[in-house]
Amino acid sequence: MKKSTVELGVGLFLIAGFLCFGYLSTRLAKSEFFGGSGYEVHADFSNCGGLKAGASVVIAGVEVGRVKRISLEDYQAHIVLLIHEQVHLDQDVMASVKTKGLIGEKYVELVPGGMEETIKPGGRIINTEPAMDLEQLISKFVQGKV
Repeated sequence: MKKSTVELGVGLFLIAGFLCFGYLSTRLAKSEFFGGSGYEVHADFSNCGGLKAGASVVIAGVEVGRVKRISLEDYQAHIVLLIHEQVHLDQDVMASVKTKGLIGEKYVELVPGGMEETIKPGGRIINTEPAMDLEQLISKFVQGKV
């Protein structure tokens, strides 16, 4: 009888440990099981330069959303951003793909505009700036074209 209660306790402890590990893994990976809260905004870039789904979307260094999906449409990188509900984007917001550090991870930076009208959920960011291609910049420098 005593052996079975010890085995039951160990089993419950292991199950709780696996559940905690799974929860921490998804939180550290910054992914959501049931979808994040917020609204979608679309943007087209001529080059997204290694940006991946799940990357941060920031305004003034503060995370305001995540990249939900990236696809190719009409030879343009079509990016769907999931923006937090409390953040309202101006119609003339500027979106650009940036890199954290010299060779760090890619993220989308939003620079607010001055219009009073906001982008509605499912709307589109018109002003975009593609990622800087470091290899292309270095080759231009080496060839003396900069």
